[in-house]
Amino acid sequence: MRLLRTIAAETVKILTLPGVWAGVLASVLGTVAITALNATQAVAALDAGEADLFGPISVFETAFAAAPLGTIGAIVVGVLAVSSEYTPNSPDAGGSRQITSTLVTSPGRVRLVLAKLTAVVAITVLTAAVALSSCLGVAQLFLGDVAPESIPVEQAMWRMVGTTVYWTLTALLAFGITLLTRSGTLPLIILILNSSVVSISLLLTNLTPLAHWLPDMAGRNLFGFDAELVLPGGLDAVPGGLVMAAWAVAAVGAGTIVFTRRDA
Repeated sequence: MRLLRTIAAETVKILTLPGVWAGVLASVLGTVAITALNATQAVAALDAGEADLFGPISVFETAFAAAPLGTIGAIVVGVLAVSSEYTPNSPDAGGSRQITSTLVTSPGRVRLVLAKLTAVVAITVLTAAVALSSCLGVAQLFLGDVAPESIPVEQAMWRMVGTTVYWTLTALLAFGITLLTRSGTLPLIILILNSSVVSISLLLTNLTPLAHWLPDMAGRNLFGFDAELVLPGGLDAVPGGLVMAAWAVAAVGAGTIVFTRRDA
């Protein structure tokens, strides 16, 4: 019961952070906007008889083209769940940090980490469900009458699950790294840049095949894209997901050990 109360309290606390809502909305609205843009271009290509320029056009593939960008919201949720505890209050409020009050009300540090992890996973999974279903709805609205669906339902469901797993593991990686650093600035900058602008892991694959074992590269096939078209080589979806999960467990485990042993 104590763990459940802590989970409820931490979930409410995380959901009161404006930055978390900004990250969630960025994932949902960003992926939906890109889906709408892709669908508009696909319709124009079909009308012009130039569909071959885009490859096979389907509702599902159009909706899922933006799925990797949803990791931005997952990163924000994972980072802020921890870093908000160490952000100083305004001088008028004494300049203290939230972590002091948190540890007074929840002195069990491992229980506190478990509660925050549960909240992060729940928020990330719900965000993925809303974002992916919204993208499918938008793609269906634009292409439902003009593009035949080429993806079997079972495959589509597995890809949705894989995408949700990737987002969740990304959030856990961000959570664990922030437990180690206690500051959200560096994890946010590095992880968001790596996920959206310039993938350091991708660049490293040009230097060594070992880079395919880095967490984001290992798990990339969870999205279910054609690996030979996107990026040849690397791990298949299941072993890659396990490697990414191992990275997440290691990050959270190391962060938890540090969190339990050092002063607040």
